[in-house]
Order: sequence, then structure tokens, then C-alpha cells
Amino acid sequence: MSFVRELECPKCHSTYNANEVHNLCQCGSPLLVRYDLERLGRSVKKEDLKGRRADLWRYWEFLPLEHEENIVSLGEGFTPIFNTDNLGRELGFKHLYIKDEGLNPTGTFKARGAALGVSKAKELGIKTIAMPTAGNAGGAWSSYGAKAGMEMIIAMPVDAPDLAKKECVATGARTYLVKGLISDAGKIIAQGVKKYGWFEASTLKEPYRIEGKKTMGLEIAEQFNWELPDAVLYPTGGGVGIIGIWKALQELQAIGWIKGPMPKMIAVQAEGCSPIVKAFREGKKESEFFHGAQTIAGGIRVPKALGDFLVLEAVYESGGTAVSVSDAEILEAVKLVARTEGMFICPEGAAAVAAAQKLLNSGFLKPEERVVVLNTGSGLKYPELVDLDLPVLEKEAEI
Repeated sequence: MSFVRELECPKCHSTYNANEVHNLCQCGSPLLVRYDLERLGRSVKKEDLKGRRADLWRYWEFLPLEHEENIVSLGEGFTPIFNTDNLGRELGFKHLYIKDEGLNPTGTFKARGAALGVSKAKELGIKTIAMPTAGNAGGAWSSYGAKAGMEMIIAMPVDAPDLAKKECVATGARTYLVKGLISDAGKIIAQGVKKYGWFEASTLKEPYRIEGKKTMGLEIAEQFNWELPDAVLYPTGGGVGIIGIWKALQELQAIGWIKGPMPKMIAVQAEGCSPIVKAFREGKKESEFFHGAQTIAGGIRVPKALGDFLVLEAVYESGGTAVSVSDAEILEAVKLVARTEGMFICPEGAAAVAAAQKLLNSGFLKPEERVVVLNTGSGLKYPELVDLDLPVLEKEAEI
């Protein structure tokens, strides 16, 4: 049973039929899936989750598919939350947690959005999907597209991670490299969409990727036994993750599954590309294009996010903040988490760890608060982060 009511524009509040193919609202805004939450709340209880499949599809009623046979799954979601005691002691936190999205299929949280996006595309009869990517989303959507038997067209910056390029090629996507940023790749894809009629799955240019990312918020609530943490730090590029988590918490609150104060939503960016941080500091509702964007954390190198107003809305409404960190702080955090917890996290996740330390030092976060950091991918996808200068021994040598 589906509880989807309609697609709604969060800007002009126009509504659309969810059983039809849609990208953006006529006003240019992203569309959000809206549910009949009153009926959902009457029909489903928290206890119903016990014994369900241990992936994101355990939250079927909160998701937009009409028929289960359209699920395209590789086992995504329900990633663990680790209590990082060693790291917490080193930084000064008593309750610091990392939710490790690197354990998803394809190694990043992008598998969530791809699972929902491709599944709904299958249900709507879409045959060809096109998208720009900083790397990992392309790898994820290509993998799920292969599973679903769909044609995938991918464009990404020349300097995107090599493993992401290989992932797209290995799974059969038509893959193109662009001499520029993800925004430049997006312009090329948009031209192809107009010319060939492909379905565009750029960040927030379709309504369903966010529904996959939303499940991170559902999981956090369930994994904390429906008593929410005090703060959630999220590395923010296109911003779908933080928007999705906030949407999930609002839906859970509306049906009465969670009560009390919401966590402070904290958007983390790199100093070399921080349009959301700049907008937040200036008290604005939308960001400006960030010129000269550059950071080692490619997943958050997004000069202008289509859903920036939704990211800022989540930050403002939750009493959160937006903060940027340097590439040097990111690299140091990668090493620190590996040394203290044995976890090799991605640079974007490391940015969130560095931001937690910065916010603790500034007094915004308190040592006793329960703080959740989202690590959005596995460090194994970024072997270039580790420099090797190792001693080489002769066969007869001793250490």
C-alpha cells in the first residue's frame, strides 16, 4: 500500500501527480514527495518494524513506490552507527557517533538515492537516465541502472576520482569526462536531455533521490530508540542528505513517532567551496554561485546547489549552523579517525569530523551532547589520500 498523496513544490506550492514523470516544478524549484501522513500514522506503528528486512526498504510505507516488484535493490541502507569512544575522548566529546555510509553498496550513501531513483524510474517506465556527477553518484546510479536494465548516460569532471570513473565504465554506463566542475557537466547533460529526451536525474531535478537519502533520518531515529541526538553533522554539497534527514524527522514528528526537541542540523562545507556557509553567515535564504571552487573533498565541491534554500531552511529551523573546514583539517581528520577508531573514512566525512571539533572548541557543541557525524563514503574509494613512503627490505634483512 502506498501513502503517497502528490508531488509538491516547496516554493510556489503547486502540486503534481506522482504517477506521472516529472522533474522540476514549472517555477524551477525541486519537487518533494508528500504523503498522507494521517493515514500512514494510523496504519503503521513502530512495533511493525520488528523483524523486517535490514535495509532501507524496511520503511516501505514512507517511500514512494506503488508496487514491491519494482524495487531495485543491492542491499542498501540500515548502516551502523558506531559509538566512537576513542575519537570522542581525543576531541573532547562524551557521546560522539559516526554513522558509516561507506558500508553501503558502491561504498557511499549515494546508493540510497540511486535505489529509490532507479526503482521509481522503473515503475514509471523510464528507459534512459542521464546525470552529471562529482563521481560517486554516477557510480551508484550506473550500478543500479545495470541491475534494472536501464541505459545510463554519465558526465563527470576530468578530475573526479578514478574509482568512480571505473565504476561507471564497469557497469556499462556511457561515461563522459568534462573539463570543468559538476556544474559544467550539468549543462552538457541538460543539453542532451533536451535533444534526446533522456530522463534527467541531476541532484534534486527529480523527486526520488531525496526519498532514498531520507532513510538516513529514519534509521537514526530508530537506532537511537526514537530519542533523537542533539546534533547531526552532514557534509553538504548538493545538500540532498541534510534535506532528506530533516524531511524524515518532520514526517516522524507529524505521525507522533518522535517527540521533544529536534537535533541541530549542521551543514559542513570545505573552505574552498562554501556557498551555504556564506549564505548562512549573511542570514540569506539562498546561496550565490561560489567562483573558483576547489577542495580535495570532491563530493562537496558544488558551487551552487539547486536545493540550497531547503538546506538553509533545515539549518535555520533546527537551530543548527553551517561551518567550513580547510583541506588540511580534512586530511588530518582522515588520519585521526583511522588511528583512533580503525575506520578509513572519505574526505567528506572527515570534513564533518573536523567541523565537530571546531564547533566544540567554539562552544556551539557541548561535550555532553549526543553528536552524530555522517561519514558519507568509504575511504577505500580515495586511495590517493594516503601517501606511501615505506622502507623496502632485502629478502635476508631483519626489522
